[in-house]
Amino acid sequence: MDRIEKTILRNLMHDDVYMRQVYPFLRPEYFGNADQRVFKLISAFIDQYNACPNIEALDIALQNSNVNETDFKTAVDLIRELQPTDVNKEWLVTETEKFCKDKAVYNAILKSIEIIDGRDKKHTTEALPSILQEALAVGFDNHVGHDYINDAGQRFDFYHRVESRVPFDLDLFNKITNGGMPNKTLNVVLAGTGVGKSLFMCHVAAGTLAQSRNVLYITMEMAEERIAERIDANLMNIDMDQLHDLGKQMYDNRIDKIKERTQGRLIIKEYPTAGAHCGHFKALLNELALKQSFRPDIIIIDYLNICTSSRIKQGAGVNSYTYIKAIAEEMRGLAVEHNVPILSATQTTRSGYGSTDVELTDTSESFGLPATVDFMFALVSTEDLEELNQLMVKQLKNRYNDPTVNRKFMIGVDRAKMKLYDVEASAQRGLSQSGQVAEELDVKFGSSIRNSRDFSGIKV
Repeated sequence: MDRIEKTILRNLMHDDVYMRQVYPFLRPEYFGNADQRVFKLISAFIDQYNACPNIEALDIALQNSNVNETDFKTAVDLIRELQPTDVNKEWLVTETEKFCKDKAVYNAILKSIEIIDGRDKKHTTEALPSILQEALAVGFDNHVGHDYINDAGQRFDFYHRVESRVPFDLDLFNKITNGGMPNKTLNVVLAGTGVGKSLFMCHVAAGTLAQSRNVLYITMEMAEERIAERIDANLMNIDMDQLHDLGKQMYDNRIDKIKERTQGRLIIKEYPTAGAHCGHFKALLNELALKQSFRPDIIIIDYLNICTSSRIKQGAGVNSYTYIKAIAEEMRGLAVEHNVPILSATQTTRSGYGSTDVELTDTSESFGLPATVDFMFALVSTEDLEELNQLMVKQLKNRYNDPTVNRKFMIGVDRAKMKLYDVEASAQRGLSQSGQVAEELDVKFGSSIRNSRDFSGIKV
């Protein structure tokens, strides 16, 4: 009975369809000794002529190679055995994929042993998770594009598929995003210093946790404990100042009540300002998956402009447009790779800070940032709005819905409790293109203040 290696080599020579299906995934290191030598000859022919080689071509290539007599004879004998045979193609592709996976894992284990023993001087033990993960990810993916005619059925299914989203607990945000932030997207809050960027992100973290989802909050501006303090105030519905007056028993009781209401987890990780990039975030995600079996449903990064780029070295002489755009592209790539939405923030320019009508051009440092994001909105605060405990939201870019509908609207803010909430419908009147929103909210909620997630009923 033939070995799977010989069967693979044989069909690489005699089955053009099979060759084109599996060749991109085969590696010389998956084969040993004579098999590897013959595979390299086959591979060289395919790369040069884009076709299956015949026995004569391999014979000539072998004669021109620099091998000793014993290896030459072994290779010649193997080539002579590679005569065409009938085999079930579906079975062969499946077995070839299994062969590649098994060999990749086997080689990764050998590589890991070399690193542990100190025989590999180029890598440290920190590389082990990525080496094993890369091996476990080996598989056949033959998708090379969307065929407009032949894939029309798949496109129809896509139009009618309910997209996975992480919803807000604010009605108008869900309305303008068609139900929340989709996976594989980058969403950015634009606001001036002290307006409420971190408050918004902490509120979203608390709201997502309350939905029994997993949240990864990466902070480079405040300490982990400060972020957790804000989320405590939000979920416990208590002023931040009062948190410090809670006794241990009372605090533990409130935490237990939150545990009963959610199955989600919230991990907060602090990095030094301008001391981390998406490479660090990927390593963190791998570590959390390995050590805590934690996979986030959303990643919140506080905030984008104080990250670094994994591709462009600091001080490399590039302008801020290129540098910030690179960070945004890497973040969006991270969202796509891990199939989650990412929420982050950016600052307004000096002129935008005092403006009540913020535009995309008020984005600080780089206009390349709004060019990259999927959803971007501004938070605006004035003295009058502060007296009313409100923030104005203005859509700047929206790939999920028409940004001209409900372009501006109001939300309520309780800064002491680090909470946001839906306001009375009357607060929306007078804003451009918001009359229809006010009417809809009146029908749905009347004149009451709405808060879909409220932990005020916690009793201790």
